[in-house]
Amino acid sequence: MIETLLWLVGYQLAGELISRSFSLPLPGPVLGMLLLFCTLAARKSVPESMKQNVPRFLSHLSLLFIPAGAAVLAYRDLLAGFGWQLLVVLAASTI
Repeated sequence: MIETLLWLVGYQLAGELISRSFSLPLPGPVLGMLLLFCTLAARKSVPESMKQNVPRFLSHLSLLFIPAGAAVLAYRDLLAGFGWQLLVVLAASTI
């Protein structure tokens, strides 16, 4: 599991470093995920440790939505003022 964490955190750190160094409008974790994808595509294989451990991480992915849910509750009055704009953005990004 440590090897998998090193892969994921390492690429997130690399993405963050590149994003901040070049002032890119792309979040570091997203850039890190793209870099990881490119690396795995170039290798044409996934390391065995990632094959075994990533499903365990994905099973707990819902925990990442707790802070977002708390923010929605904390800022519901502010979000209500932009209700239709948020719906348009969500619909466009889904499409």
